[in-house]
Amino acid sequence: MGEFDPGPPATVARHLAKLPSYADFRELFWYDWGPVFYRGRLNRTARLLAIASDPGPTERIAGRTLVGDAGQRVQGFLHKLGLTHSYALVNAYAYALRPSRAQQAAPLLSRPDQLGWRNTLLDLIIGPQLQAIVAFGTQARAAVQLWDDKPDVPAFQVPHPSSRNAKALVDSWREAVSDLRVIVTPDPDGDNGVPNYGPKFSESDYRPIPPRDLPFGVPPWLGDDAWGRKDKPRHNNSVERPGTDLLNTLVWRAPKLG
Repeated sequence: MGEFDPGPPATVARHLAKLPSYADFRELFWYDWGPVFYRGRLNRTARLLAIASDPGPTERIAGRTLVGDAGQRVQGFLHKLGLTHSYALVNAYAYALRPSRAQQAAPLLSRPDQLGWRNTLLDLIIGPQLQAIVAFGTQARAAVQLWDDKPDVPAFQVPHPSSRNAKALVDSWREAVSDLRVIVTPDPDGDNGVPNYGPKFSESDYRPIPPRDLPFGVPPWLGDDAWGRKDKPRHNNSVERPGTDLLNTLVWRAPKLG
């Protein structure tokens, strides 16, 4: 049997079940699809904690965060640090945020019930092996700033992997990788000596999501959209929200393996 993610530790699972309601803010999120919480290790063994903003349509299919195009970029970032498993990935929001509503949703990050739940989750999943924190994007940066008991480790603020400012993204990520290589210990089967980012983001900077981060039984190609990035017309994600029904329909496309 291959590797797969068996789910969170019981203590963490109980806390996830206590997620405060988003019902009063449902118009700001793709609410009907429910929350997506994490990817990676939640057992206090992570050496790197990464926080992004919110899960997307591929994440909803996978039941794990940061597995679509943005997640495969983040996996490439982790690969450059030599991290194959010693990381935990979570989001500022547990629900998928509608991009046009980001400014309206911002106060939710500091609402006492949401803030307390999120900070408790962060406290539960990190342990003495944590060496660094990376915040991907504006919402993640706010979540880190609002973390009262943030551990005394270096924290980096970089653009979100889906940032439209390609130069700022790759320049910031390149600098962060250089700094983090001095701080974060690679996993035994990792190599932090692989090439850093060049002048622009390339296909070699993506990495597929490892099976150990995904639930049992998902298709083997889930979390690897290289085929879509080569397709014509190009599509960076295998899951999309169709314009005819943005709130309640997802379209999931499989590669033609035969």
